[in-house]
Amino acid sequence: MASLTLEIITPEGIALTQETSSVTFPTAMGELTILPGHQPLLGQTQTGELTYLDETASRVYAIDNGFFMLRGNKLSLLVEGAADAANIDLSAISSAQARAEEALKNAHKMDPAEVEEFERIMRFSMAQRLIKGKR
Repeated sequence: MASLTLEIITPEGIALTQETSSVTFPTAMGELTILPGHQPLLGQTQTGELTYLDETASRVYAIDNGFFMLRGNKLSLLVEGAADAANIDLSAISSAQARAEEALKNAHKMDPAEVEEFERIMRFSMAQRLIKGKR
């Protein structure tokens, strides 16, 4: 059976390297499913749910905005954040979201890049909460 290598990379390092037969994830143009043998492709990811198949079951990750590249049978995602749905800690997410909300109350005093980062934290926190709620 043909497979492809899924690699998820974040600023902290490699979050996942996995052989799989199928990957589905959100892109700037809509949801995309990649199968082995797909034509080369390059694009932007969106915050949301990534699903892939391993030997036994479907697995889920929350991913943040970033980029993807499919070359041969290797799909690489370079994203701002990634979390295995099985390991999402709702209390940690709530804490991060509360800190970001508090910081955004003073957005008018912040550098635009700081505001953008706190908004990203809020967006990724909400995506993780939604994904964990499905499980």
